Amino acid sequence: MPRKDALLKLRENLIRRRDALSRALAGDLSLLQELHQQKTGDVLDAAADTMQDELNSQLLEVESRELSAIEEAIVRMEQGGYGDCVDCGKPIPLTRLRAIPYATECIACRRKSEMSSGTAGAVSWNRVFEDAEVDSV
Repeated sequence: MPRKDALLKLRENLIRRRDALSRALAGDLSLLQELHQQKTGDVLDAAADTMQDELNSQLLEVESRELSAIEEAIVRMEQGGYGDCVDCGKPIPLTRLRAIPYATECIACRRKSEMSSGTAGAVSWNRVFEDAEVDSV
């Protein structure tokens, strides 16, 4: 499959994921608002509710960040810059884009940014595509 066709397929996937996340976030926010209005029970129930609220809040934050990244990727597609590393300008391998369709950096540049920010140790276990080459088609 030519790279251009693969990028079009990734666009379709990004749009579907964006729409699903938007619906999920809207539903989750309304559910949280409902739950805050239904406070009943004893101290243990309140503690459990607080813990669940915190988990829901963290999940909403992660989903919200992913939604923002997806929307930015769609904008890059419209502007013609999708699939190219924002740091070095080289094409991001399709294997990486399939795994993380909103990736903005190639693996080499991502590694450099991780090293400079000191987060390399925290994510070094997930080097699935570290030796991936740019797909040629």
